[in-house]
Amino acid sequence: MAAQGYAEGQSVNRPPLFDGEDYNYWKTRMEFFLQGLDFQLWSIIEEGDLVVLNNRENWTDDDKKKISLNCKAKSILCCALSKKEFNRISVCKSAMEMWEKLRITYEGTDKVKESRIDILVAQYERFQMQPGESITQMYSRFTDVTNGLAMLGKRYDMGDMVRKILRSLPASWTPKVTAIEEANDQKRMSLEKLIGSLMAHEINMERLGESSSKKKHNNALKAVEDTSGDESDGDKSNGSSEDEEAFLSRRLQRILAKKKYQVSGNVGGYSTAFLTAE
Repeated sequence: MAAQGYAEGQSVNRPPLFDGEDYNYWKTRMEFFLQGLDFQLWSIIEEGDLVVLNNRENWTDDDKKKISLNCKAKSILCCALSKKEFNRISVCKSAMEMWEKLRITYEGTDKVKESRIDILVAQYERFQMQPGESITQMYSRFTDVTNGLAMLGKRYDMGDMVRKILRSLPASWTPKVTAIEEANDQKRMSLEKLIGSLMAHEINMERLGESSSKKKHNNALKAVEDTSGDESDGDKSNGSSEDEEAFLSRRLQRILAKKKYQVSGNVGGYSTAFLTAE
């Protein structure tokens, strides 16, 4: 059960497996793996098999060691390929020939390589931070471009890449860009230091934005409460006015109630009314 769950890439003793996907990623990992295992193995792949001049019956211990390393380099490459990829290089006689066959298959000839470099260089020159993109996301896209160029043999110096990232930032970052340019020598500044400074500034901007949003929210709530308070005061004022009117009405009714009209009878055919006050 443990062997079945043992994933490729978790051991320094197992080469990374290539199944035809993402050749550049596999090539870089394979290079590191071989160099870490035995740097002479990587030299065999880059420069060709170690030369043995003696006939087999006259092999010395040093000759046998060279032949063993040549075979080991081929064996490791074979172990790093799926069946489909192994079929591509199965007729190759040396590890260098196997490696070159894979390179041409997935990177193309020198002309194709130059075309790919032109495409990536254009992407590098037009590179800009996208709206809504974080510093981490922007830097990930940037490294995809620069790593692709490096694998094809095209490299930019550190100062050029630092300036490129600073130029790619939007206008809202201008104060920070100016501060970095004034405080640092861009030719000596590392990308890691630059990205760390930009990420710290991004966090501060987010915190200030949240604080401003919270303040606006509190002000809105206060305005609503003030409006409600004004309405309550108006209700109290209306209530007071209504109470005053009711008081005056009751007072008037009491005054009128004190007076009565009495009819005493008829005098000469006319009705006579006497107004008496109690």
